[in-house]
Amino acid sequence: MAKKFPIKPLHPERICWGCDKYCPVDALACGNGSERTQHPIELFGDDWMDPLLPFDADEQSDTAAA
Repeated sequence: MAKKFPIKPLHPERICWGCDKYCPVDALACGNGSERTQHPIELFGDDWMDPLLPFDADEQSDTAAA
């Protein structure tokens, strides 16, 4: 079973987010290269989940009418 992906980790820069192992930066175990995979919060900012959240019912009806 896969580990639950943290939405807002305290120190995303300390971990590789490339697989379910979540290795420390200095001990990459998956062999996926020599660089770590960044957490989406590092790439897109604190609101990285906003586009993935469902719309409210009012917003859906407004966009459907347009």
